[in-house]
Amino acid sequence: MKTKFLFITGGVVSSLGKGLAAASIGALMEARGLRVSMQKMDPYINVDPGTMSPFQHGEVFVTDDGAETDLDLGHYERYTSARLSQKSNFTTGQVYDSVIRKERRGDYLGGTVQVIPHITNEIKAKILANSRDVDVAIVEVGGTVGDIESLPFLEAIRQFRVERGRENVLYVHLTLVPYIPTAGELKTKPTQHSVKELREIGIQPDILLCRCDREIPRDMKAKIALFCNVNEEAVITARDVKCIYEVPITYHEEGLDERIIDYLNIWTKAPDLTAWERIVKRFHEPESETTIAIVGKYVELTESYKSLSEALTHGGIANNCRVNLIYVDSEALERHGIGDTFRNVDGILVPGGFGHRGSEGKIAAIRYARENKVPFFGICLGMQMAVVEFARNVCGIEDCFSSEFKEDAANPVIHIMEHQKKITRKGGTMRLGAYPCQLAEGTLARRIFGTGDVQERHRHRYEFNNAYRERLEKGGLVISGIFRDADLVEVVELQEHPWFLGCQFHPEFRSRPMEPHPLFESFVGACLKQRTEG
Repeated sequence: MKTKFLFITGGVVSSLGKGLAAASIGALMEARGLRVSMQKMDPYINVDPGTMSPFQHGEVFVTDDGAETDLDLGHYERYTSARLSQKSNFTTGQVYDSVIRKERRGDYLGGTVQVIPHITNEIKAKILANSRDVDVAIVEVGGTVGDIESLPFLEAIRQFRVERGRENVLYVHLTLVPYIPTAGELKTKPTQHSVKELREIGIQPDILLCRCDREIPRDMKAKIALFCNVNEEAVITARDVKCIYEVPITYHEEGLDERIIDYLNIWTKAPDLTAWERIVKRFHEPESETTIAIVGKYVELTESYKSLSEALTHGGIANNCRVNLIYVDSEALERHGIGDTFRNVDGILVPGGFGHRGSEGKIAAIRYARENKVPFFGICLGMQMAVVEFARNVCGIEDCFSSEFKEDAANPVIHIMEHQKKITRKGGTMRLGAYPCQLAEGTLARRIFGTGDVQERHRHRYEFNNAYRERLEKGGLVISGIFRDADLVEVVELQEHPWFLGCQFHPEFRSRPMEPHPLFESFVGACLKQRTEG
């Protein structure tokens, strides 16, 4: 079958959930037996989000091949089986960089380089490069219609229909239908204006996903259809849900997948959504619950920990329990001490991050977990701070820290690799992507994974300093995972503890609602046991 292209745009305001919409559409297409590819086009000029603050952009998601990407790619991987890579996310910065390099090489034969056709052709080429051997290529256009940054992307997808044929290209527009409490009614005007802007660019949407906090009445759908020039059955209510894994189900109930295959003239089997229904049922009707504290410095913006919070939810689903998350500001722990912060929590997790701010608060939380036998999970920086805490308070190593935070520390138990010291370009130069890890026999990590060899994704520049390995092991720290090719420590743990483990990699990037990551499933299980057995 010839590849069909589905483009998703957004209007009115940002943060309506285009990423979730794209992922859910992907899930519905796969439930019908179709092969899909997923891609996100971001309009910012940064080459990638790798050097952007989490406060600016939220989480940076990492693929197996080491691409630092938009957090929406995490949704794509959690909802579909699409293989994501460097090609799955590109930005204005990457497009212009590629075009300028071609111009410098003389590829354009002395011609004047312009947005049309050179920039738009580059965008189309990147879309086509990510759509091979699939039935439906789903492409999300970042930003909001009306933003100047998005115009080249919108022009490129407008040209796509002209070049590929009307029957092979579908436009889905996500918009807002707000409820105004003082008027006591839903308002369609924002949607009308958003579609008007899109049509002025030359794109007539085929399907409207109308984000709303309630069902949209049939007469209002008819009004939207009339003013926006779409069929009434193509006006879909995208209502708020308590569990994001309900979205594919609610879209199906609204007939979205049926509309898509009709417009694109695809024959498919009936969708099978039983797995999604089972996940949602477990989410809404858990047998028990547990409370976990996430100790970090980006707690004001929980989008910074999106994959992490979802992985914990997956661990809860696997254990048939609800996971209640408490976000603890590590800087507040530094200022005010721990006090009663962890009195009612069943587990403590310290996630990855960068920079000195809040590091002592994380170390204090780890010490509390170690001494009070509270299940602890340290990820990336969380593992490194666990090593620092153990070196200081168990092995008595003075002036001990990570050289990331104190370059002149007498005992840098965490340090930067020699080849990293010469790097001045920060973007894309860390240890990124999937690396193998060998797990030692008889360890907690080996029991959890059930195998001795695993592949996990990394995003960091600093490593465990092997000069201290023997001393820390004599003190009781168990080195349970190694990247043998470079002799790098990947996993540490403690034996005389209910559950204490730190890993240098980011297991949250590989967790799925239908395939929870083993570490999160085990950690949540330990927290649940802590709650029931004390």
